[in-house]
Amino acid sequence: QVQLVESGGGLVQTGGSLRLSCAASGFTLSGLTLEDYSIGWFRQAPGRAEREFVAVIQWSGVDNTYYADSVKGRFTISRDNAKNTMYLQMNSLKPEDTAVYYCAMPRSALTSFVYYDGGFSPNDDDYWGQGTQVTVSS
Repeated sequence: QVQLVESGGGLVQTGGSLRLSCAASGFTLSGLTLEDYSIGWFRQAPGRAEREFVAVIQWSGVDNTYYADSVKGRFTISRDNAKNTMYLQMNSLKPEDTAVYYCAMPRSALTSFVYYDGGFSPNDDDYWGQGTQVTVSS
């Protein structure tokens, strides 16, 4: 059973930084590693019904990174394949970054999230973390 466990959220002032972590487990039985999977961060702001795209790293065969325009230049997505952990470094945080942040991974290796003009949407059956709250005070 694949599990994604997030940590690192909290309360920070405008201009501050946070690093979110997402530890993945349960997918290595077939010999696959984290680099065989695309990984992504999405967020759900207060009062919003849907989760919005934040950042994605494609699986290692493609290995491209993508960011939402709203976070480009401030956020950095990365992964440590040896630790089976993905990260989201968030700098220069703004009040509009306040949201619950979720890490996600497609159910199958060598598979991307759904691309659209401007970013990525989750697949219907992706694995998700439990979410971690990020609050940026003004």
